[in-house]
Amino acid sequence: MSKLLIKNAKELVTCKGRAPKTGAKMNELEIITDGALRIEDGIITQVGKTKEIISEIDEAEFEVIDASGQAVLPGFIDSHTHFVFGGYRADEFNWRLQGMPYTEIMERGGGIVNSVESTRQASPADLKEDAQNRLDSMLSFGITTVEGKSGYGLDLETELKQLKVMEELNHEHAVDIVSTFLGAHAIPAEYEDRSADFIDYLIEEVMPVVVKETAVDFCDVFCDQGIFSVKEARKILLAGQKLGLKSKLHADEIAQIGGAELAAEIGAVSADHLLKASDCGIERMAEGKVVGTLLPITAFSLKEEYARGRYMIDNGMSVALATDLNPGSCYSESIPLLFALATLYMELTIEEAVTALTINGAAAVDRAEQVGSLEVGKRGDVVILDAPSYTHLAYHIGVNSVDKVVKAGEVVVN
Repeated sequence: MSKLLIKNAKELVTCKGRAPKTGAKMNELEIITDGALRIEDGIITQVGKTKEIISEIDEAEFEVIDASGQAVLPGFIDSHTHFVFGGYRADEFNWRLQGMPYTEIMERGGGIVNSVESTRQASPADLKEDAQNRLDSMLSFGITTVEGKSGYGLDLETELKQLKVMEELNHEHAVDIVSTFLGAHAIPAEYEDRSADFIDYLIEEVMPVVVKETAVDFCDVFCDQGIFSVKEARKILLAGQKLGLKSKLHADEIAQIGGAELAAEIGAVSADHLLKASDCGIERMAEGKVVGTLLPITAFSLKEEYARGRYMIDNGMSVALATDLNPGSCYSESIPLLFALATLYMELTIEEAVTALTINGAAAVDRAEQVGSLEVGKRGDVVILDAPSYTHLAYHIGVNSVDKVVKAGEVVVN
């Protein structure tokens, strides 16, 4: 039996909860001063004051981490990424800096189609090596669970290739991976002007095989102006539900078309982006307990207005934060940047941002019972900061404050 004791934490930030937090509760971090954490065989078995815990055990039986002067938090949950992809789109980033409109970038062969071509051509080994390097980087920022989407294949062969890479890495890498099928990310060139045929192809020929051959958890659709309509997204997501896939949406990023309302209607676990979500959509998501996953680094990169995180929280919606790591609109896995943007520009408190990256992030991937907080019975995924307080996550602007990362009771970053 492996045994780990973390003791003398200046702040043990438990983020206690097994469901997403809403409203004022997002400010409640449940902090224990001079806290300790006992982890056995990867599972948290005791949480409390150091004095209480060490009085009940023989420390000689444990690997001991002395966290004196440090803050200890749950591992971060990055609940929206596209970390398995081929090729890069640095040229497009430069074109955007020069003011080139997206339509012209598309005419030059840019956009999602660019990544689709590169990913189709990439070998599984190359995709896996690059994705593993990105996971290593994420882990160094304290990310212990990540959601990964397919969607750079738009055909059966490549969608399977992406999802199987995720499945292999989930078994081999310290970071836990929640996989999402995003075949409805865009219309591929071979189905141009035939969206109905492409949707039928996804539902009839791709999704049943994906479910049978991979360990996929979710089905996602890019529901937005010029991509997939609400009607089309509903059809795909309900077909996914019949196959046992939980629903997610890219919703109302470009225009207010009712994606947030659809998420509530079909009982989606989360709806993401939401830059243009209506008041009604936000209200319905709050009522339906749909997590709103906000992606401020993408808005920052594209020079867009940020999603109305303050309004959403004040109106009872559960909010999560995620990086949206992808090769086009947001090539970043930076948790420090995410904290800075959420607090400085989206008007979240530091406490709300911590909640959004822990228990609410876990809820956004339907794993709040297993991870996202430091509680007895949950997995021993822990971040130890090189700082005396969790507030340094935002206060030390743009700098990685992570000193150690523990995954299932094992030190994986030191």
